[in-house]
Formats: sequence, C-alpha cells, structure tokens
Amino acid sequence: MPVPAPRIIANYLPQYHPIPENDEWWGPGFTEWTNVARARPLFRGHQQPNLPGELGFYDLRLPETRAAQAALAVAHGVDAFMYWHYWFGRGQRILERPFDEVLATGEPDFPFCLGWANADWTGRWYGAPGRILVKQHYLGPDDDEAHFHLVEPAFHDPRYVRVDGKPLFYLFRADWHPRLRRFVEHWRELADRSGLPGLHLVGEFRPDEAVGWSPLRHGLDASVGSTFRAFFGNPHDVGTRARRRLRRPDRVPYSRGHLQYPHLHEAGEPSYPVVMSNFDNTPRSGRLGVVLVDAAPALFEAALQRGFELAASPQAASPLVFLRSWNEWAEGNYVEPDRRHGRAYLEAVRRVRGAPVLDDV
Repeated sequence: MPVPAPRIIANYLPQYHPIPENDEWWGPGFTEWTNVARARPLFRGHQQPNLPGELGFYDLRLPETRAAQAALAVAHGVDAFMYWHYWFGRGQRILERPFDEVLATGEPDFPFCLGWANADWTGRWYGAPGRILVKQHYLGPDDDEAHFHLVEPAFHDPRYVRVDGKPLFYLFRADWHPRLRRFVEHWRELADRSGLPGLHLVGEFRPDEAVGWSPLRHGLDASVGSTFRAFFGNPHDVGTRARRRLRRPDRVPYSRGHLQYPHLHEAGEPSYPVVMSNFDNTPRSGRLGVVLVDAAPALFEAALQRGFELAASPQAASPLVFLRSWNEWAEGNYVEPDRRHGRAYLEAVRRVRGAPVLDDV
C-alpha cells in the first residue's frame, strides 16, 4: 500500500499583539516586532534586519490577519499550524488570545494542533538570560486535569490535526517533565473519558542532554530531536554541514544547516523530521545569539525534500514533517513573505509539496 504524501505542520508563534505582561517587562506596546525592527548586523555579511513583506507588521488580534496567513499556507501546501500553547500551572497562561479566538469563531477554517511550550518564560531570548519571568510548574494530577479540560474543546474541533484519528499534542521539551509517564497515562485516561479515540503525543528532547532517552519508554507515541542539534553537528544529523566559531567579543557563533534529522530515526524509534528555513535570534539576544549563515530558499527546499523522503519511509511514525517555523521572526525562523526573498520560502514548500499554483492569493 503506498504511503500518503507527508503533511507539513508549521510551528506558529501566537505573539505579535500587546499583552500586559510584556508591557510590564519590556515597556508599553512591546511585541516581537519591537526586536525585529531594531535588529542590526553584527558581523560582515550578517543579514539584519529581516523585515516582513506583504503581511506587514501585523497584529494577531485581527481576524483578517489570521485569515491572510491561512490563505497563504493553503496556497503553498502547508497543511496545518501548530500553535504554541503556554500553561504554567494553576491556570496561568500567556499569549492565549489568538488561538482562543480561532477556536471560538471557527475561523480561519484551517487545520491546527497545539504544542505545549513547557518551559520557564525567561529573559534569555531578550538579552536578559538570568531573569525568570514566569516559572513553569508541574503540580500534579489535579493541575494536569485542569490543563486537559482547558484544551479539550480544541481536541474535539473538526479542524484539529489527527494521526490515526487521535488528536496530536506536542510537548516542547518532554525530557524536562519530571513525571512524564504519569502525565501521559493520566491524559490518555482523560481522553478516553472525553470520548476521544486516544491522543497522539509527540515529545521534543535534546539527545545530548537526555542520553538514552526513549519516547516509548515514557509513554509517548513519537519524538522529535531538538533542532539545535543541527547547529553544532552530530553523526545522526545526516546531510547537515555544521561549523561553529567560538564566541568572542566581536563575533557571534554561527553554523550551517537546514534539516534536523531525528536522533532516534535510524535506531527505529518513532520520530519526525524537522526542517528549518533559517535561524538568527540576534534580534532578541544580540551577541548572545546564534546565527545560521548562508541560509537560502534553495537550501531549505533541498532539506525539505529530504525531510519528505524520511517522513514517507516505512519506519516513520506517520507521514508528517514539522516546519520550524511559520512566523518566528525574532529567531529569523519563518516562511512568511519578507522584504528580501518575498514568497521564496513558501514557493519552495509549494514545489516540494506539489501544491497547484493559485493566482488569487
């Protein structure tokens, strides 16, 4: 039986609108656009600032913006958005408004899933690495149940991404969860009570920090090795050409590579490939940042093609490719149109995906 063409799920940052917390921490009206617009080159050949193209400096509170993003995704073969979801415990959330409105209004009519960004909210990405702004808590079964019931309506939405009929839920750093297996078992029980056919649980981890870590042993269905493995090279990162310059006062680290092959793929563990367009978080972190040099749409396209081959192979957990990311502008990690390349990254997705050309988008 032929394997279906892989689906492309693009990570989606629900930022780009003012929130009280950012007003308090960074000043009134702060959004990611603040960092993006003030970025400057830090070394010869460093391409900054990277500025948005046809969508402009958008505000995600506007349904028109969200509709325009979905239209571009459909036209170029992106199959779904994975909205980053922030739950810190005791009901504390952040950046929830865009997705809550997508869920409540039914618009845009475009597939989605959720990824739990289960990490401390720190100032690391804003030039203040030692500052913890919001602490991530793991408070036990009652809190886990409250968390499940918060996202349960999304799991029942017909737009929600499913694998073998089961809603897909992603953990940003599964290896950081101190009682992951109990969490997974509890959520599976809650899903059963909710009338769902189960959950497809995917966990990201960093193999260098979690040696011997296995998604199956912790009850997950599949894993993703952290993209940052691609920056510094790894024998499991097939096809990655990586190099690193040690940090000096006048230079930021840099490396080369677009495709992060899952660490466990070759070992037969269920896993998914992740493909990056670029990476440059100096708009947030300045000289503490990391830059992926020589990034280009053509290299991204080749990496995405190889990712498709991996995702369609018999040992893949399911024919899925994660695209990192749709709109992480302050990490230089986006496929939305920009002023330098226009729609070139999206056109690369369309060619690999085999999507038809639509003239009205």
